[in-house]
Amino acid sequence: MDAQGRGRADNIDPADQWVLNPNTGEYELRLSPSAPQSSVPRPRRPAPRDNAGAPRRRKDPASGETREMPRTPSGSVPPPRSGRRRGGEPEAPQGRRASRRPVKKTSKAKKALAWTAGGTAFALVAVGTAGYLYLKHLEGNITSTDVGSAAKNGFSKDDAFNILIIGTDKRTGKGNEGYGDKGSVGHADTNILLHVSKDRTNATALSIPRDLITNVPDCPTKQPDGSEKVVPGTDNVRFNTSLGQDGRDPGCTMRTVQAVTGIMPDHFMMVDFNAVKTLTSAVGGVDVCLAHAVDDKESHLKLSAGQHKIEGEQALAFVRTRHSWGNQGDLDRIKVQQQFMGSLMRKMSSSDTLTNPSKLIDLAEAATNALTVDKGISSVGTLKDIALELKKVPPKNISFVTVPVVDNPADGVVHKTVIVNQATAPAVFDAIKNDVSFTEVKKKQKEEKDAEAARLKGSRSAPSDVRVRILNGGAEAGSAQETLQWLQTKEGVLKSENAGNAGSASKTTLEYAPDQAAQARELAQLMGLPGAALKPGKSVINSQGLPAMTLTLGKDFKGAGVSLTAPAKAPAVDKSTADTVKCAS
Repeated sequence: MDAQGRGRADNIDPADQWVLNPNTGEYELRLSPSAPQSSVPRPRRPAPRDNAGAPRRRKDPASGETREMPRTPSGSVPPPRSGRRRGGEPEAPQGRRASRRPVKKTSKAKKALAWTAGGTAFALVAVGTAGYLYLKHLEGNITSTDVGSAAKNGFSKDDAFNILIIGTDKRTGKGNEGYGDKGSVGHADTNILLHVSKDRTNATALSIPRDLITNVPDCPTKQPDGSEKVVPGTDNVRFNTSLGQDGRDPGCTMRTVQAVTGIMPDHFMMVDFNAVKTLTSAVGGVDVCLAHAVDDKESHLKLSAGQHKIEGEQALAFVRTRHSWGNQGDLDRIKVQQQFMGSLMRKMSSSDTLTNPSKLIDLAEAATNALTVDKGISSVGTLKDIALELKKVPPKNISFVTVPVVDNPADGVVHKTVIVNQATAPAVFDAIKNDVSFTEVKKKQKEEKDAEAARLKGSRSAPSDVRVRILNGGAEAGSAQETLQWLQTKEGVLKSENAGNAGSASKTTLEYAPDQAAQARELAQLMGLPGAALKPGKSVINSQGLPAMTLTLGKDFKGAGVSLTAPAKAPAVDKSTADTVKCAS
């Protein structure tokens, strides 16, 4: 017989058989032994309780044990569930339909949690919307310039990248009338080629003197109406004329950097005098050190020797001062500017800045208002990605280097301009092109380079035994045929053939099977391939039906007989790093 049946038989309301278990906090069914059925209904009696309000005792029919029911805070036994009808259904208030299940009451804690969750979701949506709108606002601050093919379209997080940072001498903005050349169209006054390594272990900031004599190449420039005009190049002129002069845009400066260094920047960022003012004020000032007191009448900089925190107008005067440093030339001013940039980087990445929302907002406003960039990186999201990639580089591995130069002999005894030092500069340029750090990097990277170099060690085959198929995977048109002719006529690699074109490849590679390692080492020696270019794998069948290696000429291929081997380490140069504090002298 079920509980309801027994309850009816004993004239007991089934609700009285549900009691609270103090161990679980839940109501449980407690059945008392059935009494002989009587034809006369017995009246319901109130639950017994003693005069002292002692706990009610009830015998568990399953175990035979007698259990005590705890008292309520008032001392009474917890009452049975009320409001149940004889059919086991709760009594519904008059005028309302009865529910078939007991109604669970929601605790205050659950109600609070529900309200909190709802409020949090609303807040997240509100913040997300506000964040999106704010990003759009910041994007509206940025000025962009279309430099056509001079800049890449977009930014890759997986590759090394080069960004040309240009500071112009154009007198724009309030209070800047005393700086730069009066009526200047905005020349390339300060120029830094920032190279960030592929593995983000290091970066190099290469300063290019504005008074460097070079050849400015022909420059296609976009006109306001969308057409393109080629500004003719000029030879033996100052580097700073690569911008502004004759209507040249920043793309012209990018092409001039390539003419000087052999490195084509991926993108550019251009700032004017106001950038120094607003950025330094946004971070609450930048710390600088002076080896001697300065009272410069031209820049109006007046500071005592020692440590100072400068911002705004004073910071601009500091980086513009030239006659108070070293030989009063541009080269010594560059060194001071590099020290200033290192200090600004440290301040921008400090916890004092990164944990201060007000400073971060001021910094975002100042940075976006100050910038002019190419179309490829004109979105705030892309600029944020660039900043986050640069942030991965430890300050101790951010090197500030200047293009090695010598005095221009054409100036006579009055040295006003400089030219590239052809004895030392090419090694600096090659190190940057080949992603070689000017500082010691992590042990892991060194081990990888050592492993690559080990591939070149061991016995080598004779050139006549080298069997290779050549593919063009991104080199200039005709490179595969040129290399084939060079190998056969100059190096005696007769078992070689032109296999046509392959997919685009950034790097030149040589894939070989284990039993072809001696052949691979010989071909690498002949062509000047680095260990990283050698890829152990499998052979392919050539046109004669014999196994051969596969040489794929990538975009880095420089021509038949031109070595691709990168320097083992960067040359020794006069440099500073972003974590180093120096006093301007």
